[in-house]
Amino acid sequence: MRLHSMISNARQLLKFQSLHNNNQQAAPKGHLAVYVGEHEKKRYVVPLSYLSQPAFQELLKRAEEEFGFNHPMGGLTIPCKEEVFLKLTCQFSS
Repeated sequence: MRLHSMISNARQLLKFQSLHNNNQQAAPKGHLAVYVGEHEKKRYVVPLSYLSQPAFQELLKRAEEEFGFNHPMGGLTIPCKEEVFLKLTCQFSS
């Protein structure tokens, strides 16, 4: 049930982002745009299949705890180092 709630929240956030932030290119169908980094946030587009990965769910939980629904970049912001995020997502691809 918690995963369903996180997916629903992510979808709502993406819908909000696309309506209110037209200067950013929308993520392709089946993907999610996220902002990652401690100081300077970098935009990444990841497959929605990552949402089913326990490690990615942990990142979403941390984002929820830190930002709630008030994400400073106007999109889903993940509070971790860019290197950690890249290492983690590379593991999902292999």
